[in-house]
Amino acid sequence: MTAYLNALGVICALGRGKAEVAHRLLAGDGSGMQNCPKRVAGRTLPVGAVTAELPSLAGAELHDATRNNQLLLAAAEEIRAEISAAIIRFGAARIGVVIGTSTSGIQEATQGVAGLVRDGHLPSSYHYRHQELSAPASFLTDLFQLSGPSYSISTACTSGARALLSAKRLLDAGICDAVLCGGVDTLCDLTLQGFSALEATSERICNPFSVSRDGINIGEAAALFLMTRDAAPIALLGGGASSDAHHISAPDPQGQGAIEAMHKALASASTRAEHINYLNLHGTATRHNDAMESVAVAAVFPAGVPCSSSKPLTGHTLGAAGALEAAFCWLALSEHNPTRLLPPHCWDGQQDPELPRLNLVAAGTSMAATGARRMMSNSFAFGGNNISLIVGDAP
Repeated sequence: MTAYLNALGVICALGRGKAEVAHRLLAGDGSGMQNCPKRVAGRTLPVGAVTAELPSLAGAELHDATRNNQLLLAAAEEIRAEISAAIIRFGAARIGVVIGTSTSGIQEATQGVAGLVRDGHLPSSYHYRHQELSAPASFLTDLFQLSGPSYSISTACTSGARALLSAKRLLDAGICDAVLCGGVDTLCDLTLQGFSALEATSERICNPFSVSRDGINIGEAAALFLMTRDAAPIALLGGGASSDAHHISAPDPQGQGAIEAMHKALASASTRAEHINYLNLHGTATRHNDAMESVAVAAVFPAGVPCSSSKPLTGHTLGAAGALEAAFCWLALSEHNPTRLLPPHCWDGQQDPELPRLNLVAAGTSMAATGARRMMSNSFAFGGNNISLIVGDAP
């Protein structure tokens, strides 16, 4: 059954709202990347921070008062009219919520515990529910007074992509008529310090697939779709998931799980590799992940495919990344891209001779002017968790 992506709300380092994000994405404008205001393990790290004004949570319950929920609210406000129309049409009990996250409100929880250590008591702003992984889904459910299935998914960097697959299953099973689905994550000490401890962060803007790549930048974002069975111009055509469980944090060097996820996505969409117009790479700019993905992409697309990583423009938004990068495909297919540009790959142009050569998109490259368009987006996570989604013109 076709799952139509009827509406999209988005906020990230590229800006707030579809028009601004699409313009800067397609121009390869990475000016939203900035240095973290405080040093991380003695280092100055670039981050993909959201600088747009966020909606107020004044009047919200204390347990909802997190930056994570502010980002999610910004995305929801962009499509509030479409959500309201869906509630009127289907009823609150027929609308589900599935949100991917890895941080939830852990930053506020961290600040609360720091206050306890410093002052001997928890600050009045602290609530234990800030850090619950279910918090963003519960926030949206309460905000719109929904009573359908509501849950969060936390599979590290595939969380947002897996939320879209889960939402489609709710529609396919007839459990829901509409689902709010996507991902949200916030810059926080836990992830900045954690990835720094793994020696995975770079002090420069990340440089995916370059011979000089040396790690990731962390970012924050929210991307929220309204998915229904109602026909719309853009659809989730298919998706594939695998779990190779190669290592707790390192990818399988042969990319078998990634290859399996891409093949499953193609089969699910009833299409072939040569019919994919563009691939959004996971492209984290770590030594091992880029090497694995190069091998996997070369195996699935032996004739090549136009591809790019958007992480030099947004940072790696972790639990939001899968939904955000599906959103980038949606934007490239939408009216916000009248000249059919592909998102460019922003790097130093220094090919790693040890990696299979990929067809990395140069600025100003456009899609073919005719035919149905199909775009794949890859997300790979700790524990060998792999997702590939295919977004395209609705059949």
